Amino acid sequence: MRVSRSADVNEAMCPSRLVLEHVTSRWGVLILAALLERSYRFSELRRTIGGVSEKMLAQTLQTLERDGFVHRDATPVIPPRVDYSLTPLGREAAEQVWALARWTERRVDDVIKAREEYDGMRETPPGGAGRSGPS
Repeated sequence: MRVSRSADVNEAMCPSRLVLEHVTSRWGVLILAALLERSYRFSELRRTIGGVSEKMLAQTLQTLERDGFVHRDATPVIPPRVDYSLTPLGREAAEQVWALARWTERRVDDVIKAREEYDGMRETPPGGAGRSGPS
């Protein structure tokens, strides 16, 4: 299936939305970022990406492979050896999402401060009724 050059993620049925979802998913970002460093075997990748289940890692790798971002290299030895690496397209995507991930690391304190200020404004004042919703 070919997509026209007028792809627009704001359009409800645009296939680019699904690609964006895959690349920016919780595990997609972390897998792409890890593979920027080097290729990994499945178990190494799972240890590197804390908190990912075996099932989610397998599903996300398969999705990223299908989209052309990840290359799966299965070597027929005993026990079987499977290595995962980025394709050129995957490297390009990984660099983009990794820049966003690094930005969030640098700005997390500002986000936490903003949350605290927001939550503080929404607390119930002593002896009064709290806010019930947006005004």
